[in-house]
Amino acid sequence: MSALRIAMWSGPRNISTAMMRSWENRPDCVVSDEPLYAAYLAATGLDHPGRDEVIADGETDWRRVATALTGPAPGDAPVWYQKHMNHHLLAGMDRGWIRQLHNVFLIRDPDEVVASYIRSRAEVAQEDIGLLQQAELYDELAAAGAPPPVIDAGDFLRDPEAHLRVLCDLLGIEFSPRMLRWPAGPRDSDGIWAPYWYDAVWKSTGFAPARPRDIHLDGAARKVADACRPAYEWLHARRMRP
Repeated sequence: MSALRIAMWSGPRNISTAMMRSWENRPDCVVSDEPLYAAYLAATGLDHPGRDEVIADGETDWRRVATALTGPAPGDAPVWYQKHMNHHLLAGMDRGWIRQLHNVFLIRDPDEVVASYIRSRAEVAQEDIGLLQQAELYDELAAAGAPPPVIDAGDFLRDPEAHLRVLCDLLGIEFSPRMLRWPAGPRDSDGIWAPYWYDAVWKSTGFAPARPRDIHLDGAARKVADACRPAYEWLHARRMRP
């Protein structure tokens, strides 16, 4: 029996790793953490934390990655959750393979994304946030007859269980209460870059409650957030509403 392959497409500084934890805590699910990251770094030459480690540890040929992601699930697991970053889809990459997956979109207000991003990196560009690529991918999937469900992180954190129940129903599987709580600490499934980015997730045992944020952006950061806002608003209008 073929696995249910779930591709969760997100931008950085979202709740994407916590969401991966949630799915990995299901007894029927295996996860893959950003399988296109090494190919993305090798192709772009960008200097990310642990760049050389990521490239050495991962597969740098996106075609091989795509073939693996549409093949048998690791350990023949019934459910295969794939955590993807929108910006890892570069121009020139064929995207036909993505239609073989059950795609779900995870979005977050760009002001919040950029504010979080610049706490870890000195510079940010539109392409780093992934919202423009995400809106483009939505159009492609919708044109193929499979518009993906969209989850807004802000809405989700106000009621994770309701969102997960609806998503599981859409995917044709049962919701598991284990998706709401998980043990703290690292996982073997975490990408080799985890020590640079996953500190908060390693300390977590569940989804953090939603809380208001006082955000002030200026200069290049403000321009990036503003440039990404139309794509966010367009996707936000199509979000899941349990």
